[in-house]
Amino acid sequence: MGNGEPATFIGRLIKTGTAEGEALVSAEPIGFLGGVDGSTGVVTERGHPLEGLCVAGKILVFPTGKGSTVGSYVLYQLATAGLAPAAIINAESEPIVAVGAIISDIPMVDRVPIEAIRTGDRVRVEGDRVVVWAAESSGSGVREE
Repeated sequence: MGNGEPATFIGRLIKTGTAEGEALVSAEPIGFLGGVDGSTGVVTERGHPLEGLCVAGKILVFPTGKGSTVGSYVLYQLATAGLAPAAIINAESEPIVAVGAIISDIPMVDRVPIEAIRTGDRVRVEGDRVVVWAAESSGSGVREE
């Protein structure tokens, strides 16, 4: 990804669609029920690397989901409020987040090397293709190593 050249990855398609935006990356799993406020889009799980940050409009990148099946409906609540992530990228999907993305019409792929994506990078998800442009600087966001 050096010299302004983007990196391209082909993942497994979970929910088709196209989205582009700023990556918000966590090295830790995300549980949407009790971990993300469905009315604000803010991560509320105490001690989570993204605690206090908003997922709305971001390309949300994390290893996998966790927690209750009701988490699917939290994603749906975020979508109906206009606060959903623009897309979701996982290392390995699981049914809670997958169903949430499908019912909420959020583009989603997995089996992508998420360690190659940093918070602040520009990311485009188009079907099973993920294109990443490295951010110029780390900025003030969370950068997971």
